[in-house]
Amino acid sequence: MGLQLPKHPAQPLAGASALVTGGASGIGQAVALALAAAGARVHVADLADGGGRATAAVTGGLALPTDVTDPRAVEAAVDAVVAADGVIDVLVNNAGTCDNTASLEVLDEEWRRVFALNVDAVFWGCRAAGRHMVARGSGAIVNTASMSARIVNRPLPQASYNASKAAVVQLTRSLAAEWAPHGVRVNSVSPGYTATPMTRAALADEGLRRTWESHTPMGRVARPEEVAAAVVHLAGPASSFTTGTDLLVDGGYTAW
Repeated sequence: MGLQLPKHPAQPLAGASALVTGGASGIGQAVALALAAAGARVHVADLADGGGRATAAVTGGLALPTDVTDPRAVEAAVDAVVAADGVIDVLVNNAGTCDNTASLEVLDEEWRRVFALNVDAVFWGCRAAGRHMVARGSGAIVNTASMSARIVNRPLPQASYNASKAAVVQLTRSLAAEWAPHGVRVNSVSPGYTATPMTRAALADEGLRRTWESHTPMGRVARPEEVAAAVVHLAGPASSFTTGTDLLVDGGYTAW
């Protein structure tokens, strides 16, 4: 069965123009579909051109092959959205990566790669969309952080990922405070362990999966759609007085 939009009767984002990075699969694809179900026209920026085109074909937007670690490419993607729709109302910076190398063994270039994709790219996206949103006096940005911004995951070592996601949360708060007077809201969502292509191999390890589940009060990993619902909330009018917030979607993991 092909991609289908989930049902969203209220359509709180009817007529909005949205851009999702990393929308070809996983959480990003679920976010793109959920925003479209809420009424938005959703454009997809992703290096995985096939998956990006498949998502965009359902969400009614452009498929924009984009290296989000290149600030000029990100600006071009945002400009393409504005050229197509006349405005960009919502940006979701979702593209990201993880490295599970022990810190004493991690290569310099791998550390930089994680930060380039998880932090630099988020700022490039915020800056590019923020210019249009600040000038217009409205807009909503949602950045994908992680519960790893608050806890140290176990048993896999991932210092670069944890540090990069903590940076995303603080960047989000900083931009929220800076752009609030201009009508632009900036929030982040922090998923716990979620069933995505990035975690597929780890979840296939029964011992590791059971460890993750046992450390989560709800006793399971999240579905991408559950994270997407939180993004729709933060992007829409229901959170009109919410900015600088990091919304945990972790099944209670950080409560223990």
